[in-house]
Amino acid sequence: MVRPGAQDGQAAVELVALLPCTLALLAAVWQLALAGHAAWAVSAAARAAARAHAVGADPGRAARDHLPAALEPGLRLRADTRGAVHVRVRIPALPGLPSPGHAGASARFAPQ
Repeated sequence: MVRPGAQDGQAAVELVALLPCTLALLAAVWQLALAGHAAWAVSAAARAAARAHAVGADPGRAARDHLPAALEPGLRLRADTRGAVHVRVRIPALPGLPSPGHAGASARFAPQ
């Protein structure tokens, strides 16, 4: 017999309701971490590429050497004659989601 006002199972219902929200929040935080890592890595790659470009070495190779393997497939690099190098990579996405965009950075060293 069910008592009026009984709360049996209330915790289970709340867990089922909050679990998807918690998972979505964790996924969003993880995606932000991936974007932050991509931004940090592309900045380091841009500095390395600019140094290489300034001394006449291959800036593309220097950028690839400073990027994690997961970011290399989306690498785009542009160097100009004044020593500036612009590097752009695709931000990795969680499985099943589209890429959230690109991260880019520029660096400049005077030619040596």
